[in-house]
Amino acid sequence: MSGVEGRKNYIMKKTCDNILGTIGNTPMVRINNLTKGLKATVYAKVETFNPGNSIKDRMALKMIEDAEKDGRLKPGGTIIEGTSGNTGMGLAIAAIIKGYKCIFTTTDKQSKEKVDALRAFGADVIVCPTDVEPEDPRSYYSVSSRLVAEVENAWKPNQYDNLSNSQAHYEQTGPEIWDQTEGKITHLVVGVGTGGTICGTGRYLKEKNPNIKVWGIDTYGSVFKKYKETGIFDKNEIYPYITEGIGEDFLPQNVDFSIIDRFEKVTDKDAAIMTREITKREGIFAGNSAGSAMAGLLQLKDELKEGDVVVVIFHDHGTRYLGKMFNDEWMMEKGFFDKKGLVAKDLVNNNTNGKLITIESTDTVGNAVALMNKMDISQIPVSHDKRIVGSLNESMLYQKIIANPDIKNQKIETIMAAPFPFVDISTPIDSLSAMVNDKNLAVLVKDFKLDKTYIITCYDIMNALTK
Repeated sequence: MSGVEGRKNYIMKKTCDNILGTIGNTPMVRINNLTKGLKATVYAKVETFNPGNSIKDRMALKMIEDAEKDGRLKPGGTIIEGTSGNTGMGLAIAAIIKGYKCIFTTTDKQSKEKVDALRAFGADVIVCPTDVEPEDPRSYYSVSSRLVAEVENAWKPNQYDNLSNSQAHYEQTGPEIWDQTEGKITHLVVGVGTGGTICGTGRYLKEKNPNIKVWGIDTYGSVFKKYKETGIFDKNEIYPYITEGIGEDFLPQNVDFSIIDRFEKVTDKDAAIMTREITKREGIFAGNSAGSAMAGLLQLKDELKEGDVVVVIFHDHGTRYLGKMFNDEWMMEKGFFDKKGLVAKDLVNNNTNGKLITIESTDTVGNAVALMNKMDISQIPVSHDKRIVGSLNESMLYQKIIANPDIKNQKIETIMAAPFPFVDISTPIDSLSAMVNDKNLAVLVKDFKLDKTYIITCYDIMNALTK
């Protein structure tokens, strides 16, 4: 299809009463260069054409309108929500048109561009720490819930458990995809966060054709894949990750596992690199979850056959990631640019002491000192229910014990520092050396294939460089 023919087949409304009338009816674009050699035909449902530049506009408006109908959201009210950015944008746009105020909580891993965009639409934004349990009073879930109780005439959409989320996609996204592919779709591929997009869309499509396969893309550090395959909610699966918009450390009610046929996990690095490749090779400026979804699809390419029609959801716009995936320095700092020389795997293989030793946050400071002496280590990650939540190092312990010897009887969680960052085992040594410094004395290395975690310190890097 030529560009002219493509434009003729994409019909927009001539006029809209307000910006909310432009939500939905987004184009379907064939992916050509990234999928060379694939037997299947692959289309992207490009949701950046929504007014908030993301698919979340659909469910944000649906949640508001449903809450208006049943009285949960009253005139002049305040909308309070925890968001990674895109849902907040959809809510903020609708709030402007409908006359509501907005307060959003988000995490410190979200891009600055997302936070700035929310504030540009008049919302108050509170940034909360990422590396805490959902139940922790500091988490963006908990802070938003507390504010709802404190702010008069407030309403929390709760996108994770509000079934208006998935219903919006059942009513809109699913029918659009079915019509645009003329019912020929065989596979739906979606990055899974709240679960609303994949489950609402997937439910509609499976009602039309039960043989359609629905593939969910997950990230390492999230619980979805293992839960789908085993029924076990494994906290050991949970640890900090960089990929935005997908994965969770709990099970949202919008995630209906009976609709999702399988999950595929994608590393932070592969997702970030593919995010850039979509723009460079297809001319589509899409965000991080699109990179995850495309990378996941290509990992599963051998399962596709001639005649298959695959639709991949491109959730949001690349402008939300200018300071991250589309920033060369950020990519280099995270070790996502391939360079010659040693990588983390080489250091792990050469270091017999690299295997991870941790100590529980509820243990005492005195026991931590004893363990570090016994194992002859200078720093140690702190865990809670098999999840890394903090760190200790000998310099910090020395200063605190000298100042107050009685601290040895206190729990580690009362004095621990922030957790060491996680990196992929393919991270180059120059990126590792940039991350390990006076403030951050080590990094944790994850080998996803072996499901093992190791620690690399400044001494490991020095030894590798001087051999």
